[in-house]
Amino acid sequence: MNREDLQFKKKMRKITKQTIDKFMSAENFKKGHDEVIVLDNVTVLKLFGNEIAYRYNNPERTISITNAGWESNTTKERLNGIEGVSIHQKKGVWYLNGEAWDGKLIDIK
Repeated sequence: MNREDLQFKKKMRKITKQTIDKFMSAENFKKGHDEVIVLDNVTVLKLFGNEIAYRYNNPERTISITNAGWESNTTKERLNGIEGVSIHQKKGVWYLNGEAWDGKLIDIK
C-alpha cells in the first residue's frame, strides 16, 4: 500500500470503514444507503441500491468492482476502502490503480 492509500485509509469515514469491514468479513449489514448482502457464492456491496463490489467465495476470494454508472465521490470513497483499490479522478477521468477506468466491472488482482 502506497503512502497516499495509507493516508486515505486513516481518514476514511466511519460508515465507509464499517461497510468495508462487513464486506470483507462477509457479514450482512445495512446502514443508511450502504448494504452488504451475503449469498452462498458471493458477498455484495450495495450503495444507494446499486451493486458496486462483489467478493466471490472462490478459493482466490476474487473481488470485482464497478461504479455502476455513478461517478460520485461517495462511490469512489466506498470503493477506495477496499484493499487493492486506489481510485482518483483527474479532469473528469477516473483512474483505477493508475490506469484510466471506465467504471465497468473489473476484477481486482
